[in-house]
Amino acid sequence: MNPQDYEVVIRPLSPSDGGGYFAVVPALPGCKSDGDTPQDALANAYDAIACWIEAAEDMGRNIPAAARAAA
Repeated sequence: MNPQDYEVVIRPLSPSDGGGYFAVVPALPGCKSDGDTPQDALANAYDAIACWIEAAEDMGRNIPAAARAAA
């Protein structure tokens, strides 16, 4: 499975939360990341997706199908 096939939702973090950007992958429970820029958050999310999938495979769990949001 290609991490880039999964929808990633990126939102800015408030200065009180440290600033930067927060990324979450709705299809993969608990799969989230952050970064200083939206691009960093996205790249980190792709790494998190790969780790999430690897862990799920190691535990014999089902991996949700990748889904992209409609543009």
